[in-house]
Amino acid sequence: MKSKSYAAVLLAGALALAGAARAESATGLALAQKENCMSCHSVTRQFMGPALHDVAARYASRSDASHYLARKIVEGSAGVWGTVPMPANTQVTPDEAASLASWIMTLK
Repeated sequence: MKSKSYAAVLLAGALALAGAARAESATGLALAQKENCMSCHSVTRQFMGPALHDVAARYASRSDASHYLARKIVEGSAGVWGTVPMPANTQVTPDEAASLASWIMTLK
């Protein structure tokens, strides 16, 4: 009986984590859409800018990846992913940039 209770607790915990991950993913995507990130980026395919999945993969080994990306989101970037520059996103607050960067890094 104890093993069934233990299994039920583990299952409930796994489902809660999965639900939280989906909610975070939906929140990140909604913020990216609100701030017009998706005008140039896609989650899984290259568009005008790189796929966000590819961005996460490129910077996965950096310990400061979220901080680095948050700064690039606000300040813009040129020459890192090709000839098309990413303009500065001055409408994005530092907190929003940090949230976007954290979400992007979950896509690897």
